Amino acid sequence: MSNLISKIHHVAYRCKDALVTARWYEEHLGMSLILSIAEDAVPSTGEADPYMHIFLDAGMGNVLAFFELPARPEMGRDPNTPEWTQHLAMEVDSLDTLLATKAKLESSGIKVLGPTDHALFKSIYFFDPSGHRLELVAPTIRKGMLEALGEVKWDMLEEWSTTKRAPHHAAWMHDGRYKQMFSEA
Repeated sequence: MSNLISKIHHVAYRCKDALVTARWYEEHLGMSLILSIAEDAVPSTGEADPYMHIFLDAGMGNVLAFFELPARPEMGRDPNTPEWTQHLAMEVDSLDTLLATKAKLESSGIKVLGPTDHALFKSIYFFDPSGHRLELVAPTIRKGMLEALGEVKWDMLEEWSTTKRAPHHAAWMHDGRYKQMFSEA
């Protein structure tokens, strides 16, 4: 079956304050506000539920959107899902940009974790004003890495499905062998 989807139009999250959110993303991540839409009823259901829906430019045709829902109870998190699990990862062009952004965020008083080495990329983690975990990623992939992972992807998934433990196929990514296997020298 060929891929039915041509691209992700937008990804939407709830926010505590649409104005604060739009300004924060512009100031800290350079994402400009594209569009604001406000309604007193939900178009798809007709339900009376006032909202502000904002759309931010995430680059290369990608759009990040937020809903402020003032008539709803305060937003929360799924208590059964760890804080680190649900996040939005966005790519930057280089490790230099990643490190410069980390410094800029920290100078603004934002707590940043990382950089963390994931073999294929390095990343930093932080939270937006609504408590959404964000990840910025700088690719560090070397020639042959994706092909090697592609060869074992289904085997890894099958092993995981049976054992619920990290498959032995993944060990090379975390014990330093990937650096030896895919060195550019």
